[in-house]
Amino acid sequence: MADGILNKIKDDIVLYGALAANLGIAVAKFVAAGLTGSSSMLTEGVHSLVDSGNQVLLLYGQSRAKQPADAAHPFGYGRELYFWAFVVAILIFAVGAGVSIYEGYRHMLRPEPLSDPLIAYIVLGVAVLLEGTSWTIAVREFAKSKGDSGWWTAIHRSKDPAGFIVLFEDSAALAGLMIAGLGIWASHAFADPRIDGVASILIGLILALVAVILARESKGLLIGERADSAVIATIRGIVAAHPGIAAVNHVRTIHTAPDSIFAAISADFVDTLTMGEGETMIEAMEGELRAAVPMLASIYIRPEKREDAVVVHEGVPEDQ
Repeated sequence: MADGILNKIKDDIVLYGALAANLGIAVAKFVAAGLTGSSSMLTEGVHSLVDSGNQVLLLYGQSRAKQPADAAHPFGYGRELYFWAFVVAILIFAVGAGVSIYEGYRHMLRPEPLSDPLIAYIVLGVAVLLEGTSWTIAVREFAKSKGDSGWWTAIHRSKDPAGFIVLFEDSAALAGLMIAGLGIWASHAFADPRIDGVASILIGLILALVAVILARESKGLLIGERADSAVIATIRGIVAAHPGIAAVNHVRTIHTAPDSIFAAISADFVDTLTMGEGETMIEAMEGELRAAVPMLASIYIRPEKREDAVVVHEGVPEDQ
């Protein structure tokens, strides 16, 4: 329980840090865009504004996900966070990438000479500092949670979208800032304002790529993903260790929230067990399972003959 609370606090720190940085950066970028006429700077302003909205949605999703279970939602509201994570991905694609690509295309068709870029460079420098700070916080927190897994593997297996969404957003933001800076410099160096429009389009394409990746990961969480294989192995080992269990047929799990798992276990009980002994053993196993895996919010153990389980679940992987 304590670990879960600490993780929530860390997630909130990452989100609030990113929100504060993006709001300040968005204002500065819009001012710089108005003064310099830079398309890529305007695009970056929209980018930061969208990111700010995304952090608000994720904080709202986290708040909604903390609601206790009720009659209508017996497994709680944890997966509501996954819904809002998916909405964030759609917003990045539709608003962030769409506006960036459109603005860049418009600027290429009707290029306008850029004024003194000094203000833009100052804003970009401050933005890199703030985004870099937010990115560093996100990287450090995600590195702690990923353990020995590789970065991409950890992102793919993560059941908490808040951490990796901020990580992707900040990475895209830093890449966008570098592209915007190069676009402004090249536009002045080669006296061709269309280059600034090309920079906007490139920023939009980066946002579109990030949105597609986030949508893919969020969709998997939204429709339901199993627990980590190590958790499933732990569950199987605890149940199989009981002398009253002849065989563990399968272990099916699903995350109902980042820190909440539902487990359905089919096991072949020895034939000599009485009803009362079976009930006592199930109660003991549930206690052991919750002690070993605190994220197990709901456990369902079904006595089932091995041959019956094979017929019923034919063609389905043994553990999910």
